[in-house]
Amino acid sequence: MREQLPIDALNQTTFQTADVVRYYGQLQQLQPAEVTILAQLAPQLATMTMLDLGVGAGRTVSHFVDVVASYRAIDFAADMIAACQTRFPQVDPRTFVVGDARDLRMVADDACDFVLFSYNGIDNVIQADRLKILAEVQRVGRSGGYFCFSSHHLTAFERDFDLRQQLSWNPGKTYVNLVMSGLLNWLNYPIGYQQLQTMDHFVLRDEAHNFRLKQYYIRAAAQIAQLETAGFRAVQVYSWKTGRELVTEAERSACQDLWLYYLCRID
Repeated sequence: MREQLPIDALNQTTFQTADVVRYYGQLQQLQPAEVTILAQLAPQLATMTMLDLGVGAGRTVSHFVDVVASYRAIDFAADMIAACQTRFPQVDPRTFVVGDARDLRMVADDACDFVLFSYNGIDNVIQADRLKILAEVQRVGRSGGYFCFSSHHLTAFERDFDLRQQLSWNPGKTYVNLVMSGLLNWLNYPIGYQQLQTMDHFVLRDEAHNFRLKQYYIRAAAQIAQLETAGFRAVQVYSWKTGRELVTEAERSACQDLWLYYLCRID
């Protein structure tokens, strides 16, 4: 039976299941794009007040908590925050807060020099709520500060809906690809490959955590436009897998990473 919960409730429930909390609890490495961005910001980190949104079970904590001037981490899944507090007993437990990125009332205006929303956390809500998150980041971020986040890349993902592109000389690989593509088409019916090609963004049921999530996918050009409309500037785009900056629209469209990283300045 297909889940009928709203996207945010569905995803929040999924992120509080024991197996998903355990999965995120064993992650600790930064992704290649994060390594690149961290190196770029390194000279300023020691003076920065940082807000780590969607911290999950603490993958990013050890990389920042003792590096920045001030650190606070927020997640909408209470079990994830509890996992952080258990995982990092040396850190003040008040550092980790259950909260919603759409309503950061616990954070003062102009309080943060660096806001991070990694691992596609911003993709767990619908378009209207995503815009609320961007507005909240603008409110809590200091002018000239940085906002970094990752988001699913619709241009790369749409090919998984095209059955013709799942064929391979390897029969086993072809079978697996066709099964996955068939599931994606069935779970997202009536939206399919042809319809996705005409869209700038869309909320999709994907294979994450055994198809238990609905997540927002967007094309790079549309994401840049969304950020600029929300008041962000100097948007840079990075390959998730290589950490290389994708400077031109042609590079971004050609990139087959299933998500991209964005770094921008707060106005």
